Amino acid sequence: MYNPKSTSATEFISDSEIRSTIEYARENCNNRALVDGVIEKARNFKGLSHREAALLLECSDPETVERIYSLANEIKHRFYGNRIVMFAPLYLSNYCVNGCVYCPYHAKNRTIRRKKLTQEEIRAEVIALQDMGHKRLALEAGEHPLKNPIEYILESIKTIYSIKHKNGAIRRVNVNIAATTVENYRRLRDAGIGTYILFQETYNKANYEALHPTGPKSDYAYHTEAMDRAMQGGIDDVGIGVLFGLDTYRYDFVGLLMHAEHLEATYGVGPHTISVPRLCQADDVDTADFKNAVPDDVFCKIVAVIRIAVPYTGMIISTRESAKSRERLLELGITQISGGSRTSVGGYVNEEAPEENSAQFDIADHRSLDEVVEWLLDLNHIPSFCTACYREGRTGDRFMTLLKNGQISNCCLPNALFTLKEYLKDYASPPVRAKGDAMIKRLLEDIPNDRARSKASEYLEKIEQGERDFRF
Repeated sequence: MYNPKSTSATEFISDSEIRSTIEYARENCNNRALVDGVIEKARNFKGLSHREAALLLECSDPETVERIYSLANEIKHRFYGNRIVMFAPLYLSNYCVNGCVYCPYHAKNRTIRRKKLTQEEIRAEVIALQDMGHKRLALEAGEHPLKNPIEYILESIKTIYSIKHKNGAIRRVNVNIAATTVENYRRLRDAGIGTYILFQETYNKANYEALHPTGPKSDYAYHTEAMDRAMQGGIDDVGIGVLFGLDTYRYDFVGLLMHAEHLEATYGVGPHTISVPRLCQADDVDTADFKNAVPDDVFCKIVAVIRIAVPYTGMIISTRESAKSRERLLELGITQISGGSRTSVGGYVNEEAPEENSAQFDIADHRSLDEVVEWLLDLNHIPSFCTACYREGRTGDRFMTLLKNGQISNCCLPNALFTLKEYLKDYASPPVRAKGDAMIKRLLEDIPNDRARSKASEYLEKIEQGERDFRF
């Protein structure tokens, strides 16, 4: 039975409810009055239920789809403006005991190069990332109780936060590691992580178990209930996602929104972020072996409807997607992107030869961080390296309350400009610096409060003179 407040995976992710929802959407997608009513409800910026969202996703009428896209863009700008948060993944180890058939880390793969970074190697990777201009990392590691125990993850986080190279500093470490215990989540919280991220891969239990034949990740309930344990361990910013292409997109779309509803209903705060990766080529994984590939037009609609259904969440797209795809998705709801990414272990210091590949997946956007920043500026987006809310304690329900009532915008624009200014001064090429400074000068006038505008001008001048790390 479907129960969003239950902490049992098969109750808050109900197979029968998902299938019923998909059927409802198919039967009613041409009911113009019903669809119009859902779109009008969404204009209240309070979100939609999984069933209402499924109805919009099923719509194929071109005029209706354009209305959905327009509304998604409006909602994104209402909550997040033109700001795009920048991050990079940092892969610590690709040793793994699981048998996931879609991931080259799987234990039976004998072609991928296995590697685990020492703390000194982590230091070199972090310095390389800082020298690009990054302030925010997503920590990644395979699941291996001996090679990658929680103690190794905690030591690595401590190392990362300790490194101050030139003007560089990693100010927020988000963590994407395997499902673990309440006690270990508590230890991650105490280590000062930002968001705990874990992808469900697919919410279809039968298919999940087929895709994960061996290893601890094969336990569907333990994996699906990980966010509950993270919340119970005191981590109040969590990020969810699925790997589109493993199951039908309709099934996983509905399951994803049900998971968001569960977190909101049970803990009073929904997901801090939702990630929408698509299955892609990787070492011994061939996408042709999977029959549920999601075409670009459907993928765009998925992103837009998630934005409408969960208006407050940050939405993440990685370098799995091409520059062209990412440009379109930025207009439909995406608020965070990676730049200059490497998905191999040690890839920021040493580019690997193909025969020494240790990457989790092939990337499609190979541009440097500076090139991505310039691209965003040209598109009139604000590249933001901001970590202020996390460092000021604006997390969990405190962050969501400020976001939902619009008050967070009083901080977000100035803080984005401060971190952009830091990037321009310390790392940008001359053409990018010129474009960025012009944007800052223009947007400074958009800060409505006179006192805040004056203080922002003061901080920007101090950054110009060499001081760092100002925030509202």
